[in-house]
Amino acid sequence: MDFSAIGKKIKELRKSAGFSQKELAKDICTQAQISKIEKGDVLPLASTLYFISQRLGVDINYFFEHGTTPRLDYVQEVKNQLKMARRKLDYPLIKEIVDTEEKNPLFTANKKNFQILLWHKGIYKYHVDDQIEEALLFIDRAIDLTFEKVWSEREIEIMNSKGILLYEVGRYTDALDVYLRALNYLEGMIYLNDETIRSRLLYNTAKAYTDLKDYERSIKLCHEAIGICIEKDLLFLLGHLHYHIGYNYELKEQFVLAKKYMEQALDIFRFQQDERYNDFIRRKMAIFDRNPE
Repeated sequence: MDFSAIGKKIKELRKSAGFSQKELAKDICTQAQISKIEKGDVLPLASTLYFISQRLGVDINYFFEHGTTPRLDYVQEVKNQLKMARRKLDYPLIKEIVDTEEKNPLFTANKKNFQILLWHKGIYKYHVDDQIEEALLFIDRAIDLTFEKVWSEREIEIMNSKGILLYEVGRYTDALDVYLRALNYLEGMIYLNDETIRSRLLYNTAKAYTDLKDYERSIKLCHEAIGICIEKDLLFLLGHLHYHIGYNYELKEQFVLAKKYMEQALDIFRFQQDERYNDFIRRKMAIFDRNPE
């Protein structure tokens, strides 16, 4: 993607309007960010670009119609930003992006693109606005927009999000039903663009089984997901899956096995240079040492 084309147009319009970088940035972003955008070092967030276009008095599509970056790249960039925000659990950012793009015909006039907004609106309606029923309503509206007889990865991702919301509010049986339905659809898919979706869905299903006290089935699914991670050379969730097996054994009061898997989880997190869970897991392992089977 040619970021410089957008940056040049912003600089051109800013100077024509008589704005300094500081004036253009006011209440939108930092002056340093405007400088980076104009130099082509970064592409602005979708919401940032929208507010810049409003201040400069042009439609947001101006930057794509008159630059070398096609419109499709803008839509793809919004998708990427929403995906990264989901992975980072940055729900306020999801709300900011969705609320902005709801005014953009590139999304509202295209059903597949609009589906993305409905999906993410459901996510932030729960995590930001604490409105679970409204959140589920938006998720279901997003699913209803699909026209394919066989679901795509996106529909499976949306159902995974629905399952997460149900799990978060303690509706474990409902969450499990959603996950199992999504897994059933996933079985018919030969190729996946995102290989992590299968392991993520198995992990979430395993968590639901744990809370329903079906520890053996949860352990089995975690092992299946670990096998996928190894086969596909994926590190994503590998540490979490080992920890969750250990957690199931902890609940079964099989502390030797619990400690074994949690030690493996620590090793994986150490390899990934992720120290967020170290103290928590070590405290648990110390308790296991004091409570032999």
